[in-house]
Amino acid sequence: MNRSFARRLLLTLTPALAAGAILAGLRFSGLTQTLDLLIYDLVDTQRTKESGRDAPITLVEIRESDIKRHGWPIDDGLFCQGFDQLQRAGVAAIGFDIYRDRGVGMEADCLRERFATHPELVSIFNVAEGIEAVPGTPPERQSYNDLILDADGVLRRDLVHVSDQDEATITFPLRLLEVASGDRSLRQRLDDNRVNDAWISHHSGIYTHEPEAAFGMQRMLTLRAPGSFQAFSLTELLNGTIPEPALSNRIVLIGSTAGSIKDLFEVPQSRFHRGDAMFEVSGVEIHANRLADLIALNDAGAWRGWVMPGWGNLMLMLSFAGTGLLLGEGIRQIRLSIVLLSGLTLVAGGGFLLLLSHQIWLGVSMPLAGLLTMGGASWLRRGAVSQRHTKEVQQLLGQATSPAVAEQLWEQRDTLISNGRFEGRQLPVTVLFSDTANFTSVSEGMGPSELMDWLNRGMAICVPAVTQRDGMVNKFTGDGMLAVFGVPLSKDPALDARAALDAAEEIRRGLTELNKDLAAEGSPAMRMRIGVHSGVVLAGSMGSAERLEYAVIGDTVNCASRLESLDKSRHDGVLRVLVSDQTLALLPQANRDGLDLDPWGPVQVKGRDEPLDVYELRMHTPPEAPPATD
Repeated sequence: MNRSFARRLLLTLTPALAAGAILAGLRFSGLTQTLDLLIYDLVDTQRTKESGRDAPITLVEIRESDIKRHGWPIDDGLFCQGFDQLQRAGVAAIGFDIYRDRGVGMEADCLRERFATHPELVSIFNVAEGIEAVPGTPPERQSYNDLILDADGVLRRDLVHVSDQDEATITFPLRLLEVASGDRSLRQRLDDNRVNDAWISHHSGIYTHEPEAAFGMQRMLTLRAPGSFQAFSLTELLNGTIPEPALSNRIVLIGSTAGSIKDLFEVPQSRFHRGDAMFEVSGVEIHANRLADLIALNDAGAWRGWVMPGWGNLMLMLSFAGTGLLLGEGIRQIRLSIVLLSGLTLVAGGGFLLLLSHQIWLGVSMPLAGLLTMGGASWLRRGAVSQRHTKEVQQLLGQATSPAVAEQLWEQRDTLISNGRFEGRQLPVTVLFSDTANFTSVSEGMGPSELMDWLNRGMAICVPAVTQRDGMVNKFTGDGMLAVFGVPLSKDPALDARAALDAAEEIRRGLTELNKDLAAEGSPAMRMRIGVHSGVVLAGSMGSAERLEYAVIGDTVNCASRLESLDKSRHDGVLRVLVSDQTLALLPQANRDGLDLDPWGPVQVKGRDEPLDVYELRMHTPPEAPPATD
């Protein structure tokens, strides 16, 4: 494989491979999931929340006032009184969200007897902590109240059901629904996977780095407005002051809401809550939300959201990464590419937020990271290529182009440069050839350093006069230079011809001012001759890998050189400019009429069969030095 091709291939692939490695690192480190969860929390906090009052659920809360009144732990006998009150009110089911694997008080037996015999009572146990249900509770009225917390300690998911368990191992809300309705068909449909819901699976939704996300049948927990469920205190229950409509045929959950008991959980709203204290929701209210969700699950017409599967998240990320690569590589102007990619990122981010607000759960960070990372990798690669091309252009042109020409070169680099060379092309140009008069006699009176400084002061006038008019100083010829207008790009041959004549005029003005300084210093005056001719040249890179330069060759260059050296004795000013008729013919008549031209007539130029009509472009300056002989 060609070594230069291998280097270019490596330069092309390395940024994209590095971007891929960064994306993989973001994915497997879990950072993007952390960002997705934060975005989810923000969206959930802003979402308008339903009220829990419409759900057939009533909370009996053990509040700080109840603990102050009855002590903690609450005596089992008081719970027995409360159960009897609820039974007389005709409740559909009672969910006892208090651990009572061990009795409290003298009437522990009454509590166990009621759980053994009262068909509406549901006891809890905890699998993770190994806490058992109230002793004597039949398996068909036991349930576990384990909740799944994310790695950051926030509760966002609801574990609805785990199939293939024993009779007692069923979630607290599902057991309450079965006891209240006497219907187990929902559990059967869940076991048979016949319930269509937004179930979270491995790497799906916003959980792209959570192995637990594939455990059981889980979905995002929809929290109602905090404190919106009908709720009463334990003391109100014991005193019989709860209205009967708040209990009859309803599911009642009994649990602690007192902060001192610490049965409290952080939820998405906790991240963005403004206040001195952390916003937390009690466990019993969490279970009420879970139960309300489960009741809504039976409503076939209810929208329950949708979860992007794991493969969908992967395809979304790859498509966004590909789009970033396409925008980064496919748009010629990097600035425009950056603007478009930034705009697309904002639009896509807004679209993702809109989808999340409508309960369409999908990963957001990885697609956006793919878009920006691959786009950035493309910009990095193009920046490296730009530096390489800039270096090539500098080497090829010897840093002798104007900024405007350099910009044109960059814009058209793909058509001009091939394998580090300018391809040979025939171009219509105007050539300006200059030489210093009397150089031999001047050099005899100066030391090397002084002579070089004298020459460079003249070149400091000539070079800007050319490059500022989009010309190129192709080479220095000892005490002169070869300048070309129209390479490697040309806007218009007429404009190139005009620019060459304007450059000559600028050189004339510059030399006039320079000679004033030289006279004051006691240094010899500087006089020059210029030949200007227009025609077609062959332009391109010439040489080998060790020595390569931009060459301009052809009869046009030779003619300009011959005009410069023609009859050196006819030189009566600081600068003599001889222009061929072929250059003047390119100018609009109005521009040509404004020139002060002294016709020299047809001149036979060495190496050319046809004579040239030559004119001297007068500069209206008095002679400043004796006639040139060199």
